[in-house]
Amino acid sequence: MKLSKLVGERTKSTPSDATMKNHILLLRAGYMKQVAGGIYSLTTLGERACLNIENIIREEMDALDGQEVKFPVVMPKELWDLSGRYSSIGSEMARFTDRTNRQMLLGMTHEEAAVHLVKNWVNTYTQLPCMIYQIQTKFRDEPRSRGGLIRVREFTMKDAYSFHMTQEDLEEYYNKMHKSYERIYDRVGVGHHVISVKSDNGMFGGNMSHEFMYLNDYGEDQLVLCDKCGYHANQEVAECLYHNEKQDKMKPLKKVFTGDAKTIEDVSKFLNIPAQKCMKAVVYAIKGESGYVVCFIRGDREINETKLRHICQKEVVPYDAREDKNFCAGNIGALGLNVPNALVFFDKSLEGLTNLVAGANEKDYHFTNFNFERDLKDVKFHDISKVKVGDPCVFCDSSLSLSNGIEVGNIFQLGTKYTKSMGMEVRTKDGDEINPIMGCYGIGVGRLLACVVEENSDENGICLPMSVAPFKVHIVPLRLEDEIVNQKANELYQELQNAKIPSLFDDRACSNGIKFADADLMGMPIRVVISPRSLVENKVEIKLRKTSETIMVDFNDAFDKISNLIMSNM
Repeated sequence: MKLSKLVGERTKSTPSDATMKNHILLLRAGYMKQVAGGIYSLTTLGERACLNIENIIREEMDALDGQEVKFPVVMPKELWDLSGRYSSIGSEMARFTDRTNRQMLLGMTHEEAAVHLVKNWVNTYTQLPCMIYQIQTKFRDEPRSRGGLIRVREFTMKDAYSFHMTQEDLEEYYNKMHKSYERIYDRVGVGHHVISVKSDNGMFGGNMSHEFMYLNDYGEDQLVLCDKCGYHANQEVAECLYHNEKQDKMKPLKKVFTGDAKTIEDVSKFLNIPAQKCMKAVVYAIKGESGYVVCFIRGDREINETKLRHICQKEVVPYDAREDKNFCAGNIGALGLNVPNALVFFDKSLEGLTNLVAGANEKDYHFTNFNFERDLKDVKFHDISKVKVGDPCVFCDSSLSLSNGIEVGNIFQLGTKYTKSMGMEVRTKDGDEINPIMGCYGIGVGRLLACVVEENSDENGICLPMSVAPFKVHIVPLRLEDEIVNQKANELYQELQNAKIPSLFDDRACSNGIKFADADLMGMPIRVVISPRSLVENKVEIKLRKTSETIMVDFNDAFDKISNLIMSNM
């Protein structure tokens, strides 16, 4: 590709709304252009990089006997009604009515389409296990797109779906897929900063799932990590462990005046006690229903809403109880709580504690010396809190740490949620009919490219690994008007073209400084500088973008040296 003909612009300016490194660099280097919030066009640079990632993914899926298919982007409402997700998914799903007045949707995931495709065609145990996959455009109307390709509304994704006769077979395949994902991340150059964590199944359903997280300070997901035993989990599902022991003997329950002290901070300061000795109330409303969910938790802890949703099987949303006469906001307590249509849950952080401060459900008053053993017997405690730094690991009791991460892939054990609801059956060896067990496995291609750039860049620009780079070689001739430079540069370029080595040829009439700056910014792994000075000795300069290593080679050996560098760095 001649750089003078390449569509796209290199620029020094930083977009005002870009904060993450990948967002800034992909725009500045001309890999993409924004069309609307969370929607981008990819240039040749961006598209070729994504295609390289797709091909790595495709090779790994084919190695697992995957069959590549293509599902439609547009699907009818009736298909998603079968699984119940048309009504359960909110406004992030784009819905519309076609010209025949039929209700349609844009696919944000394709479990329903996968079952629809194999249903009736796969109908006996001899055809299982099998896996189908696609690399396809999807649309999810994200309320807050950010980070360039990190969180977008329209995106390209690889999603795969496997079908199995038994849970044991699914688990075996699931583990193979896990290893395949690890190879993918290694091959694109981010593997040493990607970990798998136990995660929440969310709208996909099922019993087990893992997310693959690229560790990054800008990541929206909070991860819980144990360096000693290797326990990794998303904060949404990370288990809490408490070593609560009775610290003192039960004292008489007492109602005390606390006045305007409503928050845990104010109450603990007013009574001169630590927050750990307080019991905090958190109120939620139930989406689409009347009633409340009231949670009680230790004063220094926070509610984990994902855990709470699983426990109460309700879609809870935070609720401001200050204007609700059912509650005495700031003084809500478990003893004497009388709220209609309220589900009440207690966190395990409270279990075993003595002489707590708790709301008295009376304006300006709290109880001191509240004890579950005496004052509110037979309470069941649940794990509904977030893990904190320094908490003990549930497996080895070592101190936990927290880190941020960006999800770059996920794998789910779906069970029979979709095959059962959509009536897919296969015949067993004994002649019985069962619903096959499913797994699903996703990787966002654009998001993975963004993380590759986050990982592989410096103060001058992008440093893409050989496996991802849109062009492997960037030829930079200096003083192209020089007849010998022009001849040698074109000769090498043509030799690389004939060998089908993707190469970028800077044929522009511009300063050397601009050529070098653009080469650094775009980040091709091998730069070949051809100049009148080096050609005096029939030499050319080969520079590796990632390490800045420079090699002077004879022009006649340049092609072989470049070929060897490409092979050794793929």
